Amino acid sequence: MYWMGIDVGTGGTRALLVNDKGEVRHGFTSPHDEMRMERPMWAEQRPENWWDASQAAMQGVLKHADAKGSDVRGIGLSGQMHGLVMMDEAGKVIRPSLIWCDQRSQPQVDWINERAGKQNVVAWTANPVLTGFTLPKLLWVRDHEPAHYGRLRRMLLPKDYLRYQLTGEYATEVSDASGTALLDVVNRRWSTALLEKLGLDASILPKVHESPDVTGQLTKAAAQATGLAEGTPVVGGGGDQAASAVGNGIVSAGIASCTVGTSGVVFAHLDKPSYDAPGRVHTFCHAVPGAWHVMGVTQGAGLSLQWFRNQLAPGADYDALTAEAAKAPPASQGLFWLPYLMGERTPHLDANARGGWIGLTAKHTRADLIRSLLEGVSFSQKDCLTIIEQMGVRISSVRLSGGGARSEFWRRMFANIFDRRVATLASQEGSAYGAALLAMVGTGAFASVPEACSRVIRETASVDPNQDEARTYGAAYEIYQSLYPALKAVYPAIQGMRS
Repeated sequence: MYWMGIDVGTGGTRALLVNDKGEVRHGFTSPHDEMRMERPMWAEQRPENWWDASQAAMQGVLKHADAKGSDVRGIGLSGQMHGLVMMDEAGKVIRPSLIWCDQRSQPQVDWINERAGKQNVVAWTANPVLTGFTLPKLLWVRDHEPAHYGRLRRMLLPKDYLRYQLTGEYATEVSDASGTALLDVVNRRWSTALLEKLGLDASILPKVHESPDVTGQLTKAAAQATGLAEGTPVVGGGGDQAASAVGNGIVSAGIASCTVGTSGVVFAHLDKPSYDAPGRVHTFCHAVPGAWHVMGVTQGAGLSLQWFRNQLAPGADYDALTAEAAKAPPASQGLFWLPYLMGERTPHLDANARGGWIGLTAKHTRADLIRSLLEGVSFSQKDCLTIIEQMGVRISSVRLSGGGARSEFWRRMFANIFDRRVATLASQEGSAYGAALLAMVGTGAFASVPEACSRVIRETASVDPNQDEARTYGAAYEIYQSLYPALKAVYPAIQGMRS
């Protein structure tokens, strides 16, 4: 028997089969169309394309496993957070989704803060509202596309659109809902106070569940579309970062995770809600019932390396690029990369921030360019780790996952920049794996999320920092931290020049 985890990512949807021992047996990824970026800092995808890719991924993993749909006992869902899926009366998508990295909604953020009051927003949701969150995206559509807004009857998040297609249910769960800017994170329910203050109709919001809860069963039509069995239970699942944290075993204090995908996230478990007063990191509900988490986000982490490859090294292999970076010395001969390709969250909360190299000279090589890019992303993730520790969260080691964890060179760099032991796990599947474990808990294979993690997750390798390189990076990090404040004043002017 198997359990299936499905992760609706930015670049594609991945389906994973896990056996009754929590071992990954098979995985299959179906790519998405590229995100549409009509203007700088805009980013959209079609939810219908996510559903197409999900069907292909589910069919593909069953085929490669030589498994029947009836072999799957339960399904867990994960996905990119914050994306706005607007549904009409007939359950049809109204317009493409404004996804997590879309930064167009600063005027709507300003309106929310003026209308509700910044302090009230934090008191009601445990976080400041940001352009990346779902609520300001919804208000952008209200302000700029009133005909579309007038058709709105339901608002869903990316993975929850997949849930709707599978079960016909309008539902979400607490970890993903935390990133909408509409959830009362402390009490794990929609914020009535904020909805009333902004004049929004609560009926557009889906029902909120805990992550292991069964939220529906596969319909006959979904079973025919996917190859799975009608009636298969679908659990709440988690936003990609909470699900990844479950997959990495970050379900108790002391260990943090660093996940480098398109974005980069440093994540730590909280037994009770606590938040950073300036809002530089997010406090959200965890996929563990009765627990919370804090996370810092780099918008353009793996995106930085992807951009470099696509624009400056077409066709290059990522392993070849990191091997080339290893030829340059630590700190890249004084060259720094600012990874603000889609604005930035932690620690700057600045949708206008822009990326670039600082310190470039005629002596620098392409190896320096690549190494500085990896270092800049790592420094940005250190920003996240530093703030979390300033909140009093004790972190003894960091577990790496995502694309960055696959590179031994980048793992050593993270250990030296973090000045912490860095570990990797037997499974590098992250979000899809965590979603599968949540399905196992929801269908009774394990009694709780912590029990599941303690039974199936194990570290397989670790790297301790090299103290000489850690000192070099400590000095470089101080310079890195000084660069954004020096450039901050020019970013709005650059934003004003966009096409």
